[in-house]
Amino acid sequence: MIERDDLRAAVAAGVLSEAQAVSLTGLADSRRGARESLAPGDEPFELFKGFNEIFIVIGLIILATGWAAVNAVTMATEIMNYRTQAMSMAGIGAVGLWLLSEYFIRKRRMIAPAIALSILFAGNAAFGFVARESQPFMIAQEDFSSLPWPFMLSTLALLIYWWRFRVPFALAMIAIGLFIIAILLAAISAGTPDSFEALFLLSAGGPFAWITLALGLAVFIVAMMFDMSDPHRVTRRSANGFWLHIVAAPALINTIALSFLNQDGTGSNLILMVVLALFAVVAIVIDRRSFLITAIGYVVALSTTMFESNGMASSILALGFGLVFLGAFWERIRAILLKMIPFLPLSKLPPSV
Repeated sequence: MIERDDLRAAVAAGVLSEAQAVSLTGLADSRRGARESLAPGDEPFELFKGFNEIFIVIGLIILATGWAAVNAVTMATEIMNYRTQAMSMAGIGAVGLWLLSEYFIRKRRMIAPAIALSILFAGNAAFGFVARESQPFMIAQEDFSSLPWPFMLSTLALLIYWWRFRVPFALAMIAIGLFIIAILLAAISAGTPDSFEALFLLSAGGPFAWITLALGLAVFIVAMMFDMSDPHRVTRRSANGFWLHIVAAPALINTIALSFLNQDGTGSNLILMVVLALFAVVAIVIDRRSFLITAIGYVVALSTTMFESNGMASSILALGFGLVFLGAFWERIRAILLKMIPFLPLSKLPPSV
């Protein structure tokens, strides 16, 4: 074990520079915080470090609620000039959220407040740009041509926010923002779909289903780039990959699940189970339980809320059994799969325990 005194001695001897020693200490602390209480092979996940973070998040929510109420009163008194008022209030809100982020994220390194501030910053940016650029009367007539530009500006603002504070959750919201923009552009060019189901059916007309698949694949690739740059998952790049997988899995399974669940007969359920099995293989190989649980959770939510099928009851039971089984023997199954697929870049994947 290398202690801090050893690092000080290395700096004094000229083996390490002071900056290198600080970086190495920070990496060790980060790795210890993410891995110290985990079993070998488990996936790091942390939403908050203590109740003080929850306390601060509650305070931020109340603060945001009060600010929204002030905005509503101000815009009601200046209804004829609501666009300028909305942008002014959004600008003030952005400055306040930025300063709070400097303190709670960059200085205090808090996780839960970072997520809350990212959501508030994205909502504030969307409120300002949509109020400034959108046309309410056109939207009421299902003309969404005024919406893509404000959402583009909001996503760009969130990208700048992520670049400064590197909050992994903000990266997931950027991916969702790009998805919203793509769907809006498709709706403008191809027309509004007749129903929610038609939005993601491969058999339906329009580009919506293919946009979902393409964006899901793109987000998955970016997530894998983060994961493969940090196979031991000791840096923030791993957290970036985690949240992007949370977005990618529903996007990839969305079109496939809806297309199969929309059909009648047990054959469609069987095909869907095969597709989910392939998702499970991918999740095990890349060692991302979050990728699989999000995909399966999304399918279960769709099957229980949107479709009535006797066959889906047994399918949901099988999915539950499969998840419990994988949770019990994940590492053993992963070790077998890695040996069975010799062409995998093992040096870029998490090591098998």
